[in-house]
Amino acid sequence: MQKIVGRIVSVAVLIKKDKVIAVSNFVYIVRCRDNTLYTGWTTNLKRRLNEHNKEKGAKYTRGRTPVKLVYYEKLNSKSRALKREHEIKKMKKIQKEELVNNFNQELEVFNRR
Repeated sequence: MQKIVGRIVSVAVLIKKDKVIAVSNFVYIVRCRDNTLYTGWTTNLKRRLNEHNKEKGAKYTRGRTPVKLVYYEKLNSKSRALKREHEIKKMKKIQKEELVNNFNQELEVFNRR
């Protein structure tokens, strides 16, 4: 396992031994066991999904596990990701369901148990 030696300048950039490494920003939607949808933001989808399923994620998803990733968007900055997260959270459930239904990315990697 490689130890990362560096400092975080912002969520979007990591300086590692004087090299700038871009960090991805994702907005995501998970479907909870009770069929509700939860929207969040992260820099690591797989880690965040595991946190939700281990009930170490958002309070909303605790007790509603397992959750399944049903939608995500990759954005180029934290501010854009947070803005998009806010936009999605303001949507009605039917609008969120449309996003999910129109989403054509392969999600098997994230939804494996």
